[in-house]
Amino acid sequence: MKKIRKVLVANRGEIALRIIRTVKEMDLDTVAVYEKPDREAYFLRFADQAILMGDGPRRDYLNIDKIIWAAQKSGSDAIHPGYGFLSENPDLAQACVDAGISFIGPPPQVIRDLGNKVVARNIMEKAAIPFVPGTGTLSAGDAGLTEAVAFGKTHGYPIMLKALAGGGGRGIRKIDSEEELRSQLPQARSEARSAFNDDRIYIEKCVESPRHVEVQILADAYGHVMHLGTRDCSIQRRHQKLLEIAPADLPKNVLDAMHQTAIRAAREAGYVNAGTVEFLVDPRTNRFWFMEVNTRLQVEHTVTEILTGIDIIRQQILMAEGETLDIPEERIHLVGKAIQVRVNAEDPKNNFMPEGGKRVEVYQSPGGPEIRLDGIVYQGYKIPTDYDSLLVKLTVRGYSWQQTIQRLKRALKDFLIVGPKTTIPFYLAICDDKDFRDGRFTTDYLEAHPELFDYPEPEREIAKLSKLIAEIHARKINPYAY
Repeated sequence: MKKIRKVLVANRGEIALRIIRTVKEMDLDTVAVYEKPDREAYFLRFADQAILMGDGPRRDYLNIDKIIWAAQKSGSDAIHPGYGFLSENPDLAQACVDAGISFIGPPPQVIRDLGNKVVARNIMEKAAIPFVPGTGTLSAGDAGLTEAVAFGKTHGYPIMLKALAGGGGRGIRKIDSEEELRSQLPQARSEARSAFNDDRIYIEKCVESPRHVEVQILADAYGHVMHLGTRDCSIQRRHQKLLEIAPADLPKNVLDAMHQTAIRAAREAGYVNAGTVEFLVDPRTNRFWFMEVNTRLQVEHTVTEILTGIDIIRQQILMAEGETLDIPEERIHLVGKAIQVRVNAEDPKNNFMPEGGKRVEVYQSPGGPEIRLDGIVYQGYKIPTDYDSLLVKLTVRGYSWQQTIQRLKRALKDFLIVGPKTTIPFYLAICDDKDFRDGRFTTDYLEAHPELFDYPEPEREIAKLSKLIAEIHARKINPYAY
């Protein structure tokens, strides 16, 4: 056991602030790192210390040597990677071990094994965990193409080409025919090499129109593993999640089986710390298959926290110190429903094009019962052009599905964001969709509901403010102040 005194957060933006808050609640010191484009970033205001790593953008956040240097310079004895960037890079975890710094995450070899999708499948096969039919790593050149064609003939199309080092929805291609396979495989290799510096590819049978359901797990160093319930992440764009719901709406026997399968998967992999076991679910039969393990904190962890009352980051730090999991199982009662949406500065009608460079002229956030906000936006905030466009994550909880949707609608309408276009009107359109309200959604939900993108353009908030100011001047009173 090794007590942690000072935590360096190897990330930026919303998740850096989220981690800093919990670290400070634990009476530990916090260190932030940043690149020059982030020198006025909101999250830096909350850290006890901030260290400039370089000119950026992005490359310094990805530089393991600089992260270790910053930790040593600041006297940090632990590093939390958040999500994205280096969070699933085993080399960072190993560098921490070599430098005598606690890595708040799984051991390096576990990250390495589970990050290799073929090795991960082999681990799950040993544990008799169901998974979608797939190949090992395809051979290079023509031999790999021959293997791919043979798989397609055996299992039928569509199939999925997947980059061995892929993640976060990247490095995936759906293939509908042998002709398409022959043309797309070389391109998939090239893209994987460019994105991940690794051109290895494997294949999985495509499960059409599945649900995407994941189980949050916690595991200590002594073999104790527990689940914190499920999340339904089916509503996605380009294989990246937009809206998350907890718990997933599945029969109790299916949920129980999925929970136990996730725990068995974590034990078989020798997992330690927080992680997520992800499954594909056939909505017609509720049969499920293992997909992958995310060896990090998830963006959508807030829906689990709001239902369970468990601070997952606090548990990560305690487990990194060598503490034993001491959460009684009877505490895991997921009462009600929770939804998280990611309010991004993007234009959904223009293929979710980011609004980088625009400034938030006016910002007003919602509040009230069971509303949680995790964000970095404020009045005067400039949307970065070098980083992601996330403004704030909105998480709401209700005691029934319909109440939760109504609470989400109310909270979305209570936002006042003047300046960039956002995803708010798109989410409002989803809230009014009958299939969504009836709980019918799969991974092709957006493709099956193109009418969601025909939402009416909201009246420009600046125009609303101008009307209000004009009315106040004309009447000499505020007509809405009672």
